[in-house]
Amino acid sequence: MDVATLQKFKPTAYEDAADGYRATGEMAARAKDTIDVRISAGVRAQLEGEAATAALNELKELSKNFHYVQTECGLVSTALSGFAYDMAAAKRKLDAATADAQAAGCTVNPDGSVVFPAGGQEVDGKVPEGGTVRSTGGPSSPTAGALYRQAANAHPNPNYGRALEFAHRIADAVREATNADAKWAPKLRALKADDDLTVSDRDWTDTQSDAGGVRDAGKGYLDSLPQPPKDGSPRDNASWWNGLGPEQRTAWVSLDPAAVGRLDGLPAAVRDEANRIVFDQKYAQYRLELASVPKPPANEWTWITAGRFPSKVHTDEWMDWHRQYGERYEHLTRSLKGMDSIQKRFDRTETGPGGLPEAYLLGFSTEGNGRAVIANGNPDTAHHQAVYVPGTTSNLSNIEGNVDRMVSTWRVADSEADGKSVSTITWLGYDAPQDIYKDAPFRHYADDGAPAFNRFLDGLEESHTGGPEAHRTVIGHSYGTTLVGSAADHGTLNADDVVTAGSPGVTVARAEDLDVPRGHVWNQEADGDVVPDIGRWGHGGHTWGSYWVIPSDEWFGARQMATDTEGHSGYWDEGTQSLRNQGLVVAGKYDDVKLK
Repeated sequence: MDVATLQKFKPTAYEDAADGYRATGEMAARAKDTIDVRISAGVRAQLEGEAATAALNELKELSKNFHYVQTECGLVSTALSGFAYDMAAAKRKLDAATADAQAAGCTVNPDGSVVFPAGGQEVDGKVPEGGTVRSTGGPSSPTAGALYRQAANAHPNPNYGRALEFAHRIADAVREATNADAKWAPKLRALKADDDLTVSDRDWTDTQSDAGGVRDAGKGYLDSLPQPPKDGSPRDNASWWNGLGPEQRTAWVSLDPAAVGRLDGLPAAVRDEANRIVFDQKYAQYRLELASVPKPPANEWTWITAGRFPSKVHTDEWMDWHRQYGERYEHLTRSLKGMDSIQKRFDRTETGPGGLPEAYLLGFSTEGNGRAVIANGNPDTAHHQAVYVPGTTSNLSNIEGNVDRMVSTWRVADSEADGKSVSTITWLGYDAPQDIYKDAPFRHYADDGAPAFNRFLDGLEESHTGGPEAHRTVIGHSYGTTLVGSAADHGTLNADDVVTAGSPGVTVARAEDLDVPRGHVWNQEADGDVVPDIGRWGHGGHTWGSYWVIPSDEWFGARQMATDTEGHSGYWDEGTQSLRNQGLVVAGKYDDVKLK
């Protein structure tokens, strides 16, 4: 990099290229959606057999290719914007130094040296001559700075000191541009994809390192962007997002998709796009990592005789493996099982009558027990929304059953909604208790998760664009009802109806404390479900008579819906009145709900 090159540099050319890559990424995103929502969904709805299966597999790979193109184009666009930002800053410094030099009567040479004119008081009858100076790096320490100023002050021509200052400023600008060029060149080269048409797990994990490289190199650029509000409300988050330009939105989604994906109040389509990047990257990373972990030994168990009776124990070989790999192996396998289930839901989208709408991934993480928030249909445009909170033992690995419950609820509600749109959401956004005996009796799991649930509901209202306010139903099962009650107890439950199923208690003693209009709390308790009576002593609301009240009790004030299923887990069985009643509440068909 030299003065002439920096003078000719046009940041707008790279900004235009960034816009081009962003537009290409948007085209790839539209192509992916067309494949997933129209073509593949249409094939699933109308065709069967080996040929259809083969076609769907090919379409799935093509969709994956377009999503990869979308992700990488976003990174390239952001990298080019970051490079242009750094170079523009250096060019502004150069242009300012050159302008100041010219205003002082100096001339800047192509090599960065500065010619200064004669000037100053006469010495021996002559005005001190002009000359040429170049920077030798400038004052780099207090001592060097003092020497620099002393030399400038000692020169008989005052233009010498000014010229030397200009030369230092010019050299600093060129040095800054050189560093930016050296910093960004390898980052941009790293964004080049391999030359095949297969997007492998390795390709997806590379996008993570690519994003890290661009993020590190573009720190100055990122710091210049409007930052997301710290601990902001959904309204704060929405205001921040709405204030960003297209380039800035691309930068945030590309470089920190996890942060964007978890911001309540942002549009569902934006959160879905960001979380799908995180999902695909983590899916690929975990598959590669699991493949590298040695499989557990086949001979896990052996028998030993201790005393009079033989005992079954783990083999030494298995114990050695477990100490080294067991915990990570279990986390990987459980997480991948959950991700397989989420991908399965993505692949079930169908068009036409009776089809299943597009899925939106509104939250995702593999940390701890995992997080997943999955919507059937776009909640931002839905007339009716339902948010389901699962209970004890729920985690990422068993998310499929909880997703299927909301698929079943969507089908019933959609059929009863008189053509109005419906979105049903599985919200696993908290650490549910994992053990019925050791964890479920304690309330802190609900109290810890309640603030996040309240923010999510507020976010649904903030991002809704479908005309009138959406009709919103909250559905809780088992310990999930306890979280719903805690959310109302510690905040304001942003809902119109509450449905509790198999509830061990909702922490409050009256239906009116759940923040919905009178008559809009609905309860189901199936024959053979022991959880309500057992749980009341830990999670029931407390009344004046030292009695613990749960939604199944008459004096709680909930409307008791007819329930024709048995046990604790059958409330969403296909074809049952239990499921139909929930769907009718979601669709706002209250008069059709069958009560006990």
